[in-house]
Amino acid sequence: MASITFGGATANTVGNLPAVNTQAPDFNLTKLDLSQASLSDYQGQKLILNIFPSIGTGVCAQSVRQFNQEAAKLDGVKVLCISKDLPFAQKSFCGAEGIENVEMLSDYKTGAFGESYGVTLLDSAFETLLSRSVVVIDEAGKVLYTEQVPETGDEPNYKAALEALMNA
Repeated sequence: MASITFGGATANTVGNLPAVNTQAPDFNLTKLDLSQASLSDYQGQKLILNIFPSIGTGVCAQSVRQFNQEAAKLDGVKVLCISKDLPFAQKSFCGAEGIENVEMLSDYKTGAFGESYGVTLLDSAFETLLSRSVVVIDEAGKVLYTEQVPETGDEPNYKAALEALMNA
């Protein structure tokens, strides 16, 4: 269990992020068109998983914008933005913001992603949503880098995530 903060108050997750140098857990998430996506669909690609509570909050929206901007500069890298928002809300946000370089995925159906990646919040005002975190995965599905953002209201360390990819 990770102990983080939400607005300065303690919040806990169901577990810990996958360990660096281990195989990333498989997942089954919902795309904007309501089809399913699993980790194996991205085999052979470097991935940045940008995980956050809800696209409807300022910091979450900024993380999607920032990774969208960074992803446009990267070859062979896919950024997956993952929340429990309904795909309709994700699609609306991307359309309004001109987001085209990241892929939005939702854990709304089962919550299994949040459980297997250890990021489902157990308490706080965001209970059952996903904690703000980043997981970088190489082409073979190995975890290269993780960040559980200590304060939910803070942005992730974009530079460290991108450097983990460049140094792989």
